[in-house]
Amino acid sequence: MTNYFANGNEVQLFEQAYTRKIPVMLTGPTGCGKTRFVEHMGSLLGRPVVTISCHDDLTSSDLVGRFMVTGGDVVWTDGPLTRAVKAGAICYLDEVVEARHDSLAILHSLTDHRRTLYLDRADEVITAPDEFMLVCSYNPAYRSSLKELKPSFRQRFATVAMRYLPPEREAQAIVAETGIDPACAQRLVRCAIAIRTAEEAFHFEPPSTRVLVTAAHFIAAGANEVEAAEACILAPLSTDGAISEGLREIAAAGLLAVDTL
Repeated sequence: MTNYFANGNEVQLFEQAYTRKIPVMLTGPTGCGKTRFVEHMGSLLGRPVVTISCHDDLTSSDLVGRFMVTGGDVVWTDGPLTRAVKAGAICYLDEVVEARHDSLAILHSLTDHRRTLYLDRADEVITAPDEFMLVCSYNPAYRSSLKELKPSFRQRFATVAMRYLPPEREAQAIVAETGIDPACAQRLVRCAIAIRTAEEAFHFEPPSTRVLVTAAHFIAAGANEVEAAEACILAPLSTDGAISEGLREIAAAGLLAVDTL
């Protein structure tokens, strides 16, 4: 089973939704553990997870399938959504807000009482087995104002709001993932918290738990903390020189802190 540190009642809510065949929408900041959570729940429930990364060019055919020429014959090839429904898998649409609205319309019949996928081109109707579950995720705080999910679409899902772990739990997760010294993990978390607190002033997306784990891997490989923070935490945030200097000062203050979380 994947490493996952619960941060509230999300596991119980997910299990209840799965039992009652309710689709779930995960919201929360980038890198807070949404994908890891879905993988964890797949392991916990004994179901495979089919992940679809959403983007502007994603079409309904990319989701359900299309006719393709194979060996001189034209045959229907299932897309990932169709395969997930047939297998009774957990179908996870990551950053669903990035997909076009017309592409998401294919999901409507799977998210209500019908639990059915209509393949018009293949002239096939697939009723989802009890084990099938549809899960979507997105980051509502940092999405473009031009990309918003329709309220009618959001209301088809039970929303589970996720957030960063409390500082001491976040440090424990980093230690569990990388094996670095707990005090070092605490300094990385303190560094991230200092930057997250400055988020409104600097107008950037704050460092995630994921980037802290990456920095910890660098440290475990022999890099010092400042080098790791520069490469993994600071550099990806901004290319603006003035902001970067301000970030370095904030990060350094966090890394130099000696008191515990």
